Parts: sequence; structure tokens; C-alpha cells
Amino acid sequence: MQAEERWQTRFRAPRATLPAWAPQAPARAVYRSNASGTWEVYAWDRSAGSVRQATSRPKGTSHGAIDPSGRWIWWFSDTDGDEWGRWMRQPFGGGPDEPVDLPPGTPAGLALSATGDAVVGMARPGEGFTIHLVRPGHPARVIYEHAEAASVAAMSLDGSLIAISHSEHGDARHPALRVLRPNGETVGELHDGPGRGVLGLRFAPLPGDRRLLALHERRGRREPLVWDPESDEQREIWLRDPGEITAEWYGDARSLLIVRANRGRTYLHRYDLAGGRLFPVETRLGVIDAAVPRPDGSVEYSWSSGAHPPVIRSSNGNVVISHGGPTPPPSVPVQDLDVTGPGGRVHALVSRPERGSGPLPAVFLLHGGPGKHDDDSFLPQVAAWVDLGLAVVRVNYRGSTGYGSAWRDALTGDVGHIELSDVAAVRDALVAQGVIDPERLVLAGASWGGYLTLLGLGTQPGTWAAGVAAVPLTDHLAAYESEPEALRAYHRALFGGPPDEHPERYAVSSPITYVDRVEAPVLILAGENDPRCPIGQVESYVTRLAERGHEHEVHRYDAGHGSLVVAERIAQMALQLDFVRKHVKLDD
Repeated sequence: MQAEERWQTRFRAPRATLPAWAPQAPARAVYRSNASGTWEVYAWDRSAGSVRQATSRPKGTSHGAIDPSGRWIWWFSDTDGDEWGRWMRQPFGGGPDEPVDLPPGTPAGLALSATGDAVVGMARPGEGFTIHLVRPGHPARVIYEHAEAASVAAMSLDGSLIAISHSEHGDARHPALRVLRPNGETVGELHDGPGRGVLGLRFAPLPGDRRLLALHERRGRREPLVWDPESDEQREIWLRDPGEITAEWYGDARSLLIVRANRGRTYLHRYDLAGGRLFPVETRLGVIDAAVPRPDGSVEYSWSSGAHPPVIRSSNGNVVISHGGPTPPPSVPVQDLDVTGPGGRVHALVSRPERGSGPLPAVFLLHGGPGKHDDDSFLPQVAAWVDLGLAVVRVNYRGSTGYGSAWRDALTGDVGHIELSDVAAVRDALVAQGVIDPERLVLAGASWGGYLTLLGLGTQPGTWAAGVAAVPLTDHLAAYESEPEALRAYHRALFGGPPDEHPERYAVSSPITYVDRVEAPVLILAGENDPRCPIGQVESYVTRLAERGHEHEVHRYDAGHGSLVVAERIAQMALQLDFVRKHVKLDD
């Protein structure tokens, strides 16, 4: 197989998300897949063995859910990826889509009950955040509204309790958790104070069971908590093993599925609530994107590793679902690297080509978020860079999740520059070890990673041979003026207030402040309809490059914050590979 065909096959190979099934009709499930060439929602009747594509839109569909009774599929209809639109629903077996009777907006959570009731969160510019109760046969009703960020977290199976995340205290990075009745009356509140968020996950999957599974940060990392909001009884689930933890109910609500992420790998356990004992769920070493218990006690999960393409499996040993098509070629295993950085130990992941001993050309591929992290999962773009002959270095800089609350929250203050100092520490270590060639280094990333790329090119001129920034944020002040309300709230939490209160903080962390210092050629990829990194602030940055006569290329595409169309993703990857071939000397 030719190298070009090899990397493109990885993008084209059909993939699917973990199916989400209806608690009261476990044979009915929905998932998203790229089998049609765009990411769409599919309905799967497991008892009949039938699969039906539920949505079909030119630019794809990013949100889909099934109600607990298995009667309805819900999906969000936006315009070409702009994240602005309406919720729709359709019968599980097929039929016309019905718009939910709410004004359009940006989605802020969805929860569905077995009674047919739904709770829908929406955000609109100038109107803040609203949470609506949608009840069949009745007009939708607002049960919560506030100027600060809020979203729907969960709804009890019988529809009697509703959990919402809110930041009335002004810190969207560390939300509080409130439980309401359908009439808007407050039942209970969890707020652990500054720097300690509480996240709602799911109510117990039994009618009349009031217990809510949540995550707290009382010991410096996210850990599970079972909370009865009416009695305020709380049970913290303390586990000895390191890493960040999330959890899910087993169907009988007597056990929890514990999902532990540590140093880029994932581990599963069953926690017995009655006895307080922990039992491992055996899986291969790698990354589990999602996992859910089935009624028979088995666990279904989506697994991959840097070397092995994704598969959806069951703890009973079976493959759960496959769309057929070509199997993606494997790639190289990931190597761990620990470096002493200015803020503590920095964990990085390195993927090295099978040929070549070094020093190698390398691409530092920075993740988005910043509240995300890189891990040992299979990524077609990483494999494509490796096939080209570059080492791929991914740094879990301060701000990344998975390394405790203090590491994630360390961005307060010198935003952007903190992350890049960790990247520099990893770069210097790999150069000193003779792994990478300091004259042939590429800085690249998407979203927050694209932002860091442009900031790094301007603040570290001469360090990088080329830069590739996808859907980047170029100017915090300009982005704040037109981004969605949730991101405005995040910006305020990150910088300690809005731009008019701290203009210098926003400016010193903005790539456009340093655009005249950029030396490396730059490729920028931007979505015309991107609400998160608006096209206007990208255009301003590009104009400044052009005024200098600086070498750059721009690819604008008709979508939002990234594309759900496989062909577009392949086209963008091809542009990036060609750009680096042009500007970086590669080994023969």
C-alpha cells in the first residue's frame, strides 16, 4: 500500500461511537458513525439486528440521544457546524423529524426521562442561559435562567428531579451542582468553594431512586460522589490508585463502573456500593473513550491504542458493532516521556517512525481544550505524520486534565505562556537526548492547540521551522466579542474577568500581539462558521501577516469548529503534509 493511500485509509475507515441504549428498552440504541462519509446519528435495533441512518445532512450531525423508553431519538440541527439551532426528535423506527418547541440557541445540555419529559439547556447572546422543561402536550417552560454559565447535567428516570451545573458564583471552570423539581424549586445544592467544582453525572437508573452520581474535587482530583439531594446524604468513593476518575451506574444501581485515566491510559473497575470492594474489569492496555454497563452485567467500551485502530468490545469478549469496510492500517506504539518542567513533572507522548535513528524531524502536536489531554489512543493524523517520517510529540502541558486539579488549574494568570514553557522543556529534553533535530521542528495544533501554535511562533521566533494552526484563537479580546456565551464565561474565569476589566491580560496572551515577530511559514485552517474561534479574528491575524509579506497559506472551509465530513478532513491533512514537505527537510 502506498504511503498516501495508507494514511487516507485510516481516515476513510468506518468508525462508530459507543452505542447509547435506552434503559427501559435496552435493545434500542443510538450511536454516531462516519460510515456515510459524514458523521451522522444511527438507530440500532439490537434484537432485530437492524441499523438505520437517522440523520443525513451535508455537514454532518454532532449531537444525538435516545430517551429512556426507546421511543424517540433526539438530535441537534445547527447550520453547517455553527452550533446554533434547534433540537429535533424523530421516532426510533423512523418517521418525520419534529422540532422541539423552543427558540433557537446554542445547546447547553439535554436530559430525558421515561415519562416523556425533557430538560433542555440553551444559551443566547445577551440573554444568558436558560433551562427549559419540555413536557408533551404542554408549552415549554423556563425553570432556570441566569447570566452566568449553566447547563443541564441529568434528570431522574421518573422526571421528578433535575440536576443542573451553574456558575452563579462567577467561576465557570469550577461549577456548582443544584437539583431542582420540575417546577423550579430547589431540592439541594453542592458547592465546595473556590477552586473545587462539582459535576453531575447521572441519577440512579431506577424509578424513584433519588441518588445522583457526581464528581467532586475535595482531594485535588475528580472522584465519584453519590448524593441524595433531599436528605443531603453524601458518600465519597475514595480510591487509592492514581489518576482522574469518572463513573457510571450499573443497571441495578448497586454498583458503579469506575473509569480511571492515568498517564494517557484507561482502566475499568466495578465498585460494589454495599461492600465497598473494587473489582477489575479486564481490558487491553490503551485508551477507553467511553464505557457503559449492560443489563446482564457486562461492560461495553470503545477501545484503541496508538498502534491499534479503535474497536467497540464487550467485557464478555465480543465485538459489539462494526460497520465493515477496510480495516485501518496499524501505526507505531506510543512512548512515554517525563521531563522536569518549570511547574513540575511534564508527561509527554512520543510516536517515532519505524525507520530512522535520529535526530528526527518532529511535529509538536498540541491538544485543544485546554481542559483536555493527549493519550495513547489511535489518531489518524498522528499516524499520518509518522508515515511522513516525523516524530510526533504530544505534551500534556499545565492546563491539561488527567493530572489533578492543581495541574489543570495552573493556567490562571499567564495564559498561553505557561503551556508553551512546558512544551519548551519537553523540546529541550528531546533535543538533548538526540531524538529530534532542533532545525526541523514543526509546531501544530487545533483549537486551543492552534492558538498555542500561533502564540509559540510569535513568542519563540527562530525555534520552529514551520507552523500549522487549525481553527485557532488569534485574539482573546476580539473572540470574546462574538463567541458563544459559555465561552465568554470560560474566558472570564480564565482571566479573572471580562476584557474591559483586564485588557492587558487578554492582550499579552493573544497571538496577534506578537504577529510581527513570527519568522516561520504558517498554514492556517479556519471554519467559515466557527463560533468558538470566529473567522473574523482569524482574518485580522492573516491580514497582519500579509501586510508584512510574511509567507503563509490559508485554507477556509464551509463548516464550524472542525469538520464532520471525512473528505474535508482528508483534504486538510493533505494540505498539512504538503506544507511541511515544502518547508522542512525530511529524511529520505
